[in-house]
Amino acid sequence: MNFDALTRYLDALPEKGVPGCAMTVFLHHEPIYRHMAGEGRPGQPICGDETYWLYSATKLFTMTAAMQLIERGAMRLDDPVSKYLPAYENLTFLDGETVRPARTVMTLEHLMSMQGGLDYELNTPAIRACLEAYGDKAATLQIVNAFAQRPLGFDPGTRFRYSLCHDVMAAVIEVVSGKTFAEFVRENIVEPLGMKSITFHPTADQMDRLAAAYQWDEQEQPHPRDRRVNAYVLSPAYDSGGAGLLSDLDSYVLLPDALANGGVGRTGAHILSPASIDELRRDRQKGACRADFDLCGKVGYSYGLGVRTLVDASTSRSPVGEFGWDGAAGAWTMIDPEHHLSAFYVQHVLSCGRAYSEFHPAIRDLIYEGLGA
Repeated sequence: MNFDALTRYLDALPEKGVPGCAMTVFLHHEPIYRHMAGEGRPGQPICGDETYWLYSATKLFTMTAAMQLIERGAMRLDDPVSKYLPAYENLTFLDGETVRPARTVMTLEHLMSMQGGLDYELNTPAIRACLEAYGDKAATLQIVNAFAQRPLGFDPGTRFRYSLCHDVMAAVIEVVSGKTFAEFVRENIVEPLGMKSITFHPTADQMDRLAAAYQWDEQEQPHPRDRRVNAYVLSPAYDSGGAGLLSDLDSYVLLPDALANGGVGRTGAHILSPASIDELRRDRQKGACRADFDLCGKVGYSYGLGVRTLVDASTSRSPVGEFGWDGAAGAWTMIDPEHHLSAFYVQHVLSCGRAYSEFHPAIRDLIYEGLGA
């Protein structure tokens, strides 16, 4: 193994507008590569214990939690969302400029595959009213019920649109499990895998360790922003299944590592069955849904249950079935069950479009190059 080319690439990212980044690679449960470049905490060289808002990289945890409950027979993919959240029983959708009753029933599979018809609008009248009524105590279920008051963009199952679907899934998990979403994730994923620094509700120490945060302008230049703010965490009591986790480098990677090794973590904990992992990465997008997903620009990939999944190996050094996801500030994870390989890369730069089209694919291929693949 020789990862010199990967190291050179990461070291050059600060010159490309990414002030700081870190990544690690695991093979058969063992860390085989770890490297950091640039800035960590504001004005300080990166040291490796920094924490980061994960944004949509949270979704891998939400999908794992959902599949755990499906494995246990507590719920099914074809269950109506309204079975658990009655506010979703009489949904409407926007047909041109006309609001009509939804013709299909929204299911859990629709939520997990981003075919639910929701959007990512966080400032609707219903959400504002909920936050005004409950303030800092506005909890996951209350806020998610407010989403249902807004007409869907399309009939469930007919299109793909990246949205608040996984936040709704977190509320379903709360109802099914009888626990808050944060409690369920902690008890069923975080603690079994021995993750020391990943949470929906950061401690003072975890917040102090936050890496500096930036946002790109139109010229792809990074501008400092408030590192403590995650706009998707709508209240202190809200566990955002779509974007709410904060983690350091070494904690997050332990879930991808488990999913790359048949659902078994380094600790020996069984997180998911291989069959459930295969369900996660099975392509769910056909017709108009696939055309919608293709607009995301993830060349060679389609979308399963909350994860991109490689369907065309001619575009990548990785094999068909490699899967994972990313986040709004540029975090990225890759899971390759065929080779028991996983990786996690993290940066803290919003609006960094080149991360998805350029940085992530290059990092992926350099990993395989370093392995001699």
